[in-house]
Amino acid sequence: MSWSLSSLLRGRAHAASGGAGADFAAGAADDKALIIVFLKGGMSTIDTFDMKPDAPLEVRGEFQPIPTNVPGTQVCEHLPRVARVVDKFSMVRNFSHRNSSHGLADHYMLTGYHPTPAFNSKISPNNEKPSYGSILARKKGPRGSVPPYVTLPRMHRSAGAAYLGANYSPFAISADPNSPDFSVPDLVPPLSLDPSRLDSRRELLEHVGRFEKATEQAANQRAQSFGVYRQKAFDLMTSAEAKEAFDIAREPSTLRDEYGRNTLGQSCLMARRMIEAGVRCVTVEHVDWDTHGDNFNVLKKDLLPALDGAMSSLFRDLSERGMLEKTLVLVTGEFGRTPKVDHSAGRGHWSSAFTVLMGGGGVQGGRIVGASDANAAFPAADPYGPEDLAATVHHLMGIDPDDEFHSADGRPFKIVTGGRVMQELL
Repeated sequence: MSWSLSSLLRGRAHAASGGAGADFAAGAADDKALIIVFLKGGMSTIDTFDMKPDAPLEVRGEFQPIPTNVPGTQVCEHLPRVARVVDKFSMVRNFSHRNSSHGLADHYMLTGYHPTPAFNSKISPNNEKPSYGSILARKKGPRGSVPPYVTLPRMHRSAGAAYLGANYSPFAISADPNSPDFSVPDLVPPLSLDPSRLDSRRELLEHVGRFEKATEQAANQRAQSFGVYRQKAFDLMTSAEAKEAFDIAREPSTLRDEYGRNTLGQSCLMARRMIEAGVRCVTVEHVDWDTHGDNFNVLKKDLLPALDGAMSSLFRDLSERGMLEKTLVLVTGEFGRTPKVDHSAGRGHWSSAFTVLMGGGGVQGGRIVGASDANAAFPAADPYGPEDLAATVHHLMGIDPDDEFHSADGRPFKIVTGGRVMQELL
């Protein structure tokens, strides 16, 4: 389930009354934000950020490493722009976990919790534990007239709120920011829509509401408030602040070109706009990094050029605007790819060793944390995993990983179970 305007307003009111969500950003003492760039399918880190030029050909593959602006650190030759901003992020090269299945691994990486087998069945259609963005929404709450948590250009299945409830689900922008006619459904009307038409819709809504009013009066007070929240949501839809934040066309054409005129590039630019407007967490999903066949051509011609423009521009743009220290950027997939190239020139799923990238928000740039072995098959020593990533992200966001939430039936759940903060990054 995704977020709605009415649920945001209900969450605000519930917090103000001292209910669940009462710990919303009291005083806004910590205003850090989070951008997650989720490369769905699993990026081949052995071909990008943890290359092994001395390994056998069937392991090292076709690409060559190039130097970066951090002496001694190399990345793939097809990431020349990223190579110039490596000082702004760090690489965790000893990352590992125990699941190489899509869905289960996605959930593990986006929540820090390994789901049960039921998660991939109709028995468990939603998150078993809340995502990073939902926890931020619950602990910190909204800032201004924008939602606290946004996903684009779609909502990933594992980006939900689980037992925290719909008030803390993301606002899903189900539209491609690279599209010429891009607009944000349910929040900002098409930019060409005349305000008089909105007034007409308001009037129609009032007529329809007469029937609802009769039934609401017979319901409890919470149900009666729904119409108030809906009216406020309608007003919020015409908010100048929200309209400006979601209007990517306001960006200079040159900057849009730098990010890349593609879904990933424009989504990352939109993420920066959202954070600048007050959104606390933006999750950008990009597909399809599941390179089982023709791995090197797909990476070279399609995936890496998009990543090179988007990632380099995002870090540079945040830095130049003075936002990087307050904005944590996490770039990851659900796992990596197999060390050996197979008969179809592809690489399969591999969760035993891969690289996670983190920058900004309190992370020192230009660092290499840990290492994989000679063939990038396993961590060389002392691996980090999703629980550690979750503990680190929440710590950087000013949230105690040991804090507890309670489900609707009163059961306690720790925000993170068993994770340790990756101190080498801080």
